[in-house]
Amino acid sequence: MLTVIVVNWNAGNQLRTCIDSILRYSTGLVQQIVVVDNGSEDGSDTSIEDLPNVTLIRAGTNLGFGRACNFGASHAQGRYLLFLNPDAALYDDTLARVLAYMQEPAHSQVGICGVQLLDEAGLVSRSCSRFPTAMGFVAHAMGLTRFIKGLGHFMTEWDHQQTRRVDHVIGAFFMVRRELFVALDGFDERFFVYLEDLDFSYRAYNAGWRSVFLAEAQAFHVGGGTSKQVKARRLFYSLRSRLLYACKHFSRFGAVCVFLTTLLVEPVSRSLLAVLRRSVTNLKEIWVAYTWLWCWLPKWLFGRG
Repeated sequence: MLTVIVVNWNAGNQLRTCIDSILRYSTGLVQQIVVVDNGSEDGSDTSIEDLPNVTLIRAGTNLGFGRACNFGASHAQGRYLLFLNPDAALYDDTLARVLAYMQEPAHSQVGICGVQLLDEAGLVSRSCSRFPTAMGFVAHAMGLTRFIKGLGHFMTEWDHQQTRRVDHVIGAFFMVRRELFVALDGFDERFFVYLEDLDFSYRAYNAGWRSVFLAEAQAFHVGGGTSKQVKARRLFYSLRSRLLYACKHFSRFGAVCVFLTTLLVEPVSRSLLAVLRRSVTNLKEIWVAYTWLWCWLPKWLFGRG
């Protein structure tokens, strides 16, 4: 019925905890577990290689999150696909509640479902978002969303205590009907990491499907995951994905506005904030990330990156 797909990159002990939770709480529900290892160097992949019902695929290199998810999905047999981060874990009735909801005839147009994600303190994370607009990205780049929450696309003003239709649920727990995933050709692999799930949700919406946040089901999620290890590279990929998303989904004027503020205004605002915090490390990370971004940009614009 269900295939769980986990993409691992140096997740350490979190990967084994994640897989153990699936094996423990998936009786009769999970048809297979597919783990795609993106060239981990910490030995985390070896901790699960002998577990039952787990197919471990070693990519040998870092394919990127979206591409690795697609690779894992190509081996899937289940009617539903659950993309689960290695820093997440299931609870006793997580899958039963979600699958029961998805199988109700009244919810046949729900193509994507997320759940309440609880952090290490047991608090509900703000995990849903609206589809971003060009002006929303501009406001974020200028730092305005720090003061006016409604300007951004993250739904931080909502307490996530009710089940409701939303534009997007975070990819840490991303349940998708397989027929939808196949119809959309999976994740857009141009997004190496970040916003590939948002892009998928937007394309699903345009195809007539709905995304739902199910408050009656919970899962654990640390947040940040292995990307905490590489903050400069995390910022680079986040900024790069924003530019890709803007070019793909916004008007030319909107995309230009996002480009200008992201490339010219945001590095200054981020640097000023780092200076105010007296964080030399953060300042260095910002400029390393932007150096990578400016080096990548001409290659991408001229079709070589």
